[in-house]
Amino acid sequence: MSPAPPALRTADRTLPRRLARSALWDAAGAARAREWIAERNAAHRHDVRRIPFDELRSWAFDPATGNLRHDTGRFFSVEGLQVHTDHGPVRSWSQPIINQPEIGILGILMAEIDGVLHCLLQAKTEPGNVNGVQLSPTVQATRSNYTGVHAGNAVPYLEYFRNPGAGRVLSDVLQSEQGSWFYRKRNRNMVVEVEEPFEAHEDFRWIPLGQVHELCAVDNIVNMDTRTVLAGMPTGFEGMAGTGSGGLADALARSCVASSGGLHTDAEVLSWITDRQSGHEIRTELIPLHDVAHWRRTPDRIRHDPESFFSVIAVAVTATSREVGSWTQPLLEPHGVGRVALLVARFGGVLHALMHARVEPGYLEAVELAPTVQFAPETYRGLGLAPPAFLDVVEEVGRGERVLFDAGLSEEGGRFHHARNRYQIIEVDPVLDDRTTPDHRWLTVAQLNGLLLHNNYVNVQARSLIACLRGLA
Repeated sequence: MSPAPPALRTADRTLPRRLARSALWDAAGAARAREWIAERNAAHRHDVRRIPFDELRSWAFDPATGNLRHDTGRFFSVEGLQVHTDHGPVRSWSQPIINQPEIGILGILMAEIDGVLHCLLQAKTEPGNVNGVQLSPTVQATRSNYTGVHAGNAVPYLEYFRNPGAGRVLSDVLQSEQGSWFYRKRNRNMVVEVEEPFEAHEDFRWIPLGQVHELCAVDNIVNMDTRTVLAGMPTGFEGMAGTGSGGLADALARSCVASSGGLHTDAEVLSWITDRQSGHEIRTELIPLHDVAHWRRTPDRIRHDPESFFSVIAVAVTATSREVGSWTQPLLEPHGVGRVALLVARFGGVLHALMHARVEPGYLEAVELAPTVQFAPETYRGLGLAPPAFLDVVEEVGRGERVLFDAGLSEEGGRFHHARNRYQIIEVDPVLDDRTTPDHRWLTVAQLNGLLLHNNYVNVQARSLIACLRGLA
């Protein structure tokens, strides 16, 4: 496709209205999208089986360090990490961690169809998915993949993101991923609008935002990479503020408007984040995997002793829908289903979210903003840890009509095996004081949207819930 004409490149003052129209469009059509996903799932052959480490092809443990790495030195490696911190119930430990220094591309194409913006999403299988096909971005590829290290087929539609001049960039930012499992990993999250839609490959479908939001509420349908890109997309609800009946949708729309004001000014929010980043000490150092304490390697996994946290396993994959037809690789396998909950409340008719300045060892900065509660129940039970702050509120209020969103959502299936969290958005009365803990603050959606324009402020679990929150309008 040739570069877009100048008309597409001019400032689009109607973009918020166009995005809002798409977000409100044909949510009932999500049932048709689910039928298409089921068809693509049936059409794909995707077999994943666990194997011992000695059956890995092109992967091996380094004799000197014990690190598990690819023969090319690309893709990723499993190494050790030593952590010292002055924060949290455990102050020093070592663990395996995925080191993937290269930056991949997560990109969604958008185009107008009959006057409504649609996203081009892909029905894609990943080896760690619990259910085969999930809705992924138009492009979801590591640098090793799209530069052909795997000697496979080219990544479809990659040119729109490596040469964004073919369309108009709506958002483009580096964002982190799970800081407990990845070491300083970031991906380029992009949304690019093209002038005209085109006939897509059978594994791709143009879907309006309203349907995507509906699908986010269904267990294990919209994958993590799509959710993080959606969170960085400009919101279109600003123009809807004051047009509703004063209900949740109106409170959310008002929250998207910077001029509505919040409990804390933007300067106060940035000062709080800076204080948390400078106030927490965390020192990390990559170490040889065989120097990690309290973990041991068996023929088919690397596990904590006593068994907590996660394991590292190996799988063999056969897939008809991927750039490569078969391969083997390591995966990180979490233990149990995690809990991720965001408390929201209306202050002066403006919806606020209670965010947590969370320390994780793999972050580039000391902290990133996480949902109110984010933890692995099995790990907490196994280590005898006290429950996290505000879990009592989540458990007490998290039932009935106060629960605005509740779904089991998968994490990234290319690196994690059956990694799932129960994601919730729960409304509480506007009496909960965020000053009870220095690590929590009430933020408006506009303040979160502003932070999402920059790197390393909002973690991937919070971005998932921000994408789901937008679907409540």
